[in-house]
Amino acid sequence: MQVIYTGADWQKYWFKFLKSDKSIGLIPTMGALHEGHLDLVRKAKEESDIVIVSIFVNPTQFNNQEDFDNYPATLNEDLSKLKSENVDFVFIPKIDTIYPEKPKLSINFGDLETVLEGAFRPGHFNGVGIVVSKLFNIIKPHKAYFGQKDLQQTGIIKRLIKDLSMDVQLVIVPTRREDDGLAMSSRNLRLSPEERSQALILINSLTKAKQELLAIKPWFEVQNQIKRDFEEMSLASLEYFEMIHPDSFMNYMDFDASQKSSICVAAYLGKIRLIDNLPIIS
Repeated sequence: MQVIYTGADWQKYWFKFLKSDKSIGLIPTMGALHEGHLDLVRKAKEESDIVIVSIFVNPTQFNNQEDFDNYPATLNEDLSKLKSENVDFVFIPKIDTIYPEKPKLSINFGDLETVLEGAFRPGHFNGVGIVVSKLFNIIKPHKAYFGQKDLQQTGIIKRLIKDLSMDVQLVIVPTRREDDGLAMSSRNLRLSPEERSQALILINSLTKAKQELLAIKPWFEVQNQIKRDFEEMSLASLEYFEMIHPDSFMNYMDFDASQKSSICVAAYLGKIRLIDNLPIIS
């Protein structure tokens, strides 16, 4: 496993791979790796000749400085996990490598900016779009791997690739969960034992809502009941609980079994913000 720190370091290898017609798979991460990230690595190993994982905590996608400052840093453990998975390269750029100066460009993703994460985290997707564009330009991968847990982020990347005619294929890998159902997230490391216990309300509420919708219970009743469930929790605070089309992210006002649909949730456990989603009709 080779660790590299700059785009120039990577270019030396990339030219060799280009000449030998080897395919490159990129897994962009912010570190604090868990089994969900390693699922992306394993999928990339199946499909790509060369697998490169980037580790970069991107400051431009945080609209909460405290969240950025406290983001888990576990680099030594991350490198050990990646070495065990036989990753070929790990790209660990410094901030001034990715941002030699503050970006003047901004990316507006239109309607995706007005719903769910876009509505509650202004500027977040602009930061995601810029850093992913930079990583694609530096690494020039054939495929890029992202997890379904960040469902709206995958929608952003799809639009970025399509609208800018980027020559990269997006591969979405299913959410990896803990044994009790909680979606794996780097932020889980920051939960207290009590917060971790109450965090199960995210997957429990998604599962409950899916069951009731499939049993033909009206969406407004389901959504209101979930809101009441959250109000009974001492440490959990609901931010949104919405049913959407998983491609357009348009909010549904009621359930239609003939159309694709997913439920998305965001909530705070203490000061830690978690998100999750569950397909209803895929």
